[in-house]
Amino acid sequence: MSGIFEQLQGLLAHLGEKQILVLRVLGAEIRVDWRTIVMSWIVMAILIGLALWLRRALRQPVEEKPNRTQAALDALIDLLRSQLGSSFASEQLAVRMFPFISTLFLYVLISNWLGIIPYLEAPTQNLNVTLGLAFLVFFISQSLAVRHRGIKSYLKGFLEPSPVLLPMNIIGEIARPLSHAFRLFGNTLAGTFLITVIMVKFVPILVPSVLTMVFTLFFGAIQAFVFAILAVAYINVAVEA
Repeated sequence: MSGIFEQLQGLLAHLGEKQILVLRVLGAEIRVDWRTIVMSWIVMAILIGLALWLRRALRQPVEEKPNRTQAALDALIDLLRSQLGSSFASEQLAVRMFPFISTLFLYVLISNWLGIIPYLEAPTQNLNVTLGLAFLVFFISQSLAVRHRGIKSYLKGFLEPSPVLLPMNIIGEIARPLSHAFRLFGNTLAGTFLITVIMVKFVPILVPSVLTMVFTLFFGAIQAFVFAILAVAYINVAVEA
């Protein structure tokens, strides 16, 4: 039993470690988590490569019968539209924002699944990544609110129902991207800890690689969907408020 706990302690000790690259520019010290940046580039490369491959596979005359790639892509788009696009407040907003929301979902999904590959880790385990995604959603939702409601009505909303609540309304707006980011970061990191504990505890019974793959695929998909659907909800609230 002591051997299992020692093994678990050794694995958990390395979780969350950061490999910081220190750069000095004009006398200022800049610290960069180069591993997370590389992981993020890998995710972007996978998405770009997948898009180019799908584009190449879809080059066929319109009148011909759809091939398997086109049929699979149509099914995926229909699934995303039914689960994410239908949640928008209006059809016009759904048409405008569907490319962004679907891209956001796919980015988080591939990021979460990247941990399946040996020696790679999910970029969403880094709070800076999830904060960046959450504030991207925040700024887009606020710009849409200004465009739909007008700057005067937008600013007036912070004074409702009473000007006394102005500080609370501002704090409430800032809290949305923070909770959005911490939810994805915490759940992803907690899932990694849980997988590590289960792998060490049940090594004699289960195959760790299979367990990790199944759990990461399912858990990563759920977290990506939750993050995307919350982004839709925040955009709806900003536009309708």
